[in-house]
Amino acid sequence: MKRLLLIVEGIVQGVGYRWFVKELAYQLKITGTVQNNYDSTVEIHAQGSEENLKTFIKNLYEGPNRFARVDNIRVEVLETEEGEKDFQVIFL
Repeated sequence: MKRLLLIVEGIVQGVGYRWFVKELAYQLKITGTVQNNYDSTVEIHAQGSEENLKTFIKNLYEGPNRFARVDNIRVEVLETEEGEKDFQVIFL
């Protein structure tokens, strides 16, 4: 079990990206959160198996549609969260 902080840069707001991330996390049994940041990035806290997280990150680059574009994903390893059971979209 591993937990990552992912900062997604590119055209990732206003294109359905957070809902795409939530569905992808559900499919891969990843828990955590996704939210838009004020600097036009998307912030993801993702927890799951190392194999599923690798697949998750690979798919994040594809995006939900032709309007989205991912230029870069910054990755930081975090401490795991005990008892986290789902993946949520956070609204600021």
